[in-house]
Amino acid sequence: ADVRPKYTRADVDFMQGMIGHHAQALEMTALVEERTTRPDLRMLARRIDVSQRDEILLMQTWLRDRGEMAPAASSHAMHHGHEPGHLMPGMLSPEQMEQLKASTGDVFYRLFLEFMIAHHEGALTMVETLFASAGAGQDTDVYRFAADVDVDQRMEIDRMRQMIASLR
Repeated sequence: ADVRPKYTRADVDFMQGMIGHHAQALEMTALVEERTTRPDLRMLARRIDVSQRDEILLMQTWLRDRGEMAPAASSHAMHHGHEPGHLMPGMLSPEQMEQLKASTGDVFYRLFLEFMIAHHEGALTMVETLFASAGAGQDTDVYRFAADVDVDQRMEIDRMRQMIASLR
């Protein structure tokens, strides 16, 4: 018999949505190397890159183990959440992504941090939505993962705010 706690549609939506959300963060971190020489931003981008790649694998495995659709790690697959034209919280619009790609130096530095803070805040909103859904977040793996995302991204937001403050 399967003794795993029951998971809900909200758990699946969260895991599937967060893969697309993380995938966009990876598209953002991929821009850093060519656009800034600042070691603090390069280090932050590497840290985000490593942690979010690992988390994408964890989410895909969780979904596959339960026979659910596990999206590929591309934000295009999941870009619009459920309704067309409706971005998940914190997701950059194609225009914002182009703006980021077109910038360099201090402009890129500030824009990257501002966009990534908003992106992380979107992930926190997704965690809140999960925990506000009846019966969701009871699965141990989902709970632990969502709680980790919450803690890690809050810490990174604080760090990024300090980095922006240091530019002034």
